[in-house]
Amino acid sequence: MDTRQLAHRTIIVTGGLGALGRSVGAVLAARGARVVLIDRAEPTAVAGVAAVVGKVDLGERESTAHAFADVARQLGGFNALVNVAGGFAWETLEGGSVETWDRLYAMNLRSAVVASREALPHLLRQPPGRIVNVGALAAQKAGAGMGAYAASKAGIARLTEALADELKDRNINVNAVLPNVLDTPANRADMPDADATRWVSTEALAAVIAFLLSDDAGAVTGACLPVAGRM
Repeated sequence: MDTRQLAHRTIIVTGGLGALGRSVGAVLAARGARVVLIDRAEPTAVAGVAAVVGKVDLGERESTAHAFADVARQLGGFNALVNVAGGFAWETLEGGSVETWDRLYAMNLRSAVVASREALPHLLRQPPGRIVNVGALAAQKAGAGMGAYAASKAGIARLTEALADELKDRNINVNAVLPNVLDTPANRADMPDADATRWVSTEALAAVIAFLLSDDAGAVTGACLPVAGRM
């Protein structure tokens, strides 16, 4: 592994204080990137990253734009964005509520739309730019109780494809990773009898994201890359 693979990149990771966000930040920093973790939670110190910005509502344009402008001012700009922020709920249509669909849309899709839109002026100033979105393999075929989650993550795939086509002549690549079940403390608690060795570790997914951010992936845009583990 080239430990300086991303030395020329300043990268914002949304949802940066969650289990996946922290792993992504650590892997990118280990490969030489300057990493900024942005989250809705209170900021907390994280070793190895350039900055942590908390209390940012990624569903709101003004909050997101202000945070990105502050990062650009302090670090001299940024040229990559990883949209990790999101959430999950299992709920049948019959037994659930319409509000769950609205909530997962806001968490999983709207946050990525707002962050990508507000990042674009900064990315265009420092090409080549990169956007990597975190979708879900479950969005390709939803089972019972997965409708709201899968629909919001299917939106991530379509956002990725549309934005990649929009930006293909402007030196910004847009791709998505589609993980299967992630090996996180929350998933282990929710599924104690499952074989977690078959799941996708957050470090393994972060490594795929790092590749998509690198120069080696310069010819890849508009891809929705399955990361299935051994399920």
